[in-house]
Amino acid sequence: MIDFRRVPDLWRRFDVTIRDLPFALLLIIVALTPAFRDQRTEIGGLPTRPSDALTFVVMALECLPLAVRRRWPAVCLTLVSLGFVLDQILAYHTAAGTALGFALISAGVHLERNRRVTVVLLTVAYVPFSVALDQLGGRKGPGEYVTFYLVLAVAWGVGAWLRSTRAAEAERRSRVAEATRAAERTRIARELHDVVTHHVTAMVVQAEAARYLTAVPDRLDATLSAVTDTGRRAITDLRHLLDLLNPDHDTDVQMPSARDLEVLVEQTRQAGQPVEFTQQGDLPEETGSAEFVAYRVVQEALTNALKYAHGSRTMVCARYGKREITVEVGTDGSGSRIGSPGGSGRGIAGLRERVDALGGEFSAGPREGGGFVVRARIPAGSGS
Repeated sequence: MIDFRRVPDLWRRFDVTIRDLPFALLLIIVALTPAFRDQRTEIGGLPTRPSDALTFVVMALECLPLAVRRRWPAVCLTLVSLGFVLDQILAYHTAAGTALGFALISAGVHLERNRRVTVVLLTVAYVPFSVALDQLGGRKGPGEYVTFYLVLAVAWGVGAWLRSTRAAEAERRSRVAEATRAAERTRIARELHDVVTHHVTAMVVQAEAARYLTAVPDRLDATLSAVTDTGRRAITDLRHLLDLLNPDHDTDVQMPSARDLEVLVEQTRQAGQPVEFTQQGDLPEETGSAEFVAYRVVQEALTNALKYAHGSRTMVCARYGKREITVEVGTDGSGSRIGSPGGSGRGIAGLRERVDALGGEFSAGPREGGGFVVRARIPAGSGS
């Protein structure tokens, strides 16, 4: 059986000339139909002459070029105009003369180069055409020629308006597409930053500590094992991230959430950071994206603690309310950043964007008495 739903797609695969040909043939058929023979296109008032074999040639010259009106608009307009001139001078006055209006509209839309030159040439050519009709015995005054010229100008204007409208729409779509691509790049960069920076920072800190443990084999072995475990977790998290970036990823891929904070804290402790962790309240039933954002806030804050306050006493507090999740991570300023990699500031900026996107509040800065504190209040709910 024929799947009629595929017909439009199959039709669009044909060359544009083939797709435009049916309209040209339809216009010829309409012009030949007895019911439309009285619907003449007439200018100048010359007495109508009976149809003969040349009439069909003139009609074909007027209509058939419409098949190339999008591929070669200038050629189409030239041939149709020539056919229209013959139609009027020979006084056939066929309904095929309406093809000139369609050719003008199409040229106004699709003509790419020499648009002003085309308008000037058509205007200049219209003057001797009008004079010729008058010399052949036209019974109409100058007013009719001016009116018809204005009609032709309107047809061109309609095409030019359609062209500008399409160009504006294409530009709008281009801007939307570019904004979408930029947002996607930002999202990917943010996820990579959160996943890679945390694990790599921990590995760098652990490896740096191992340099001073060569005389203590047991502790050195434990530290190197921690580096290995951190590297494996980094690989696992990167695989999950790549799965999520794949458009065909499995929707069951689990993203980290506030429920994983205890594991995150323990991993940070293994990297040599003393972390105190407290939780208050119960997680709301509907959290939306709030759990994931809360996890990223704590993860980035602990990463910065490892970088800039290694060995400093670090406090992590997570408070769960009915409609929000609040997390706070602070250090007391007693640590060191020796051997830790520097940062670009992208992490804090990314956290602020994440929290702001959910309508929450975010702050990060020095705390009284020394140290640094990061706070985030994140609304929770199905609409997050």
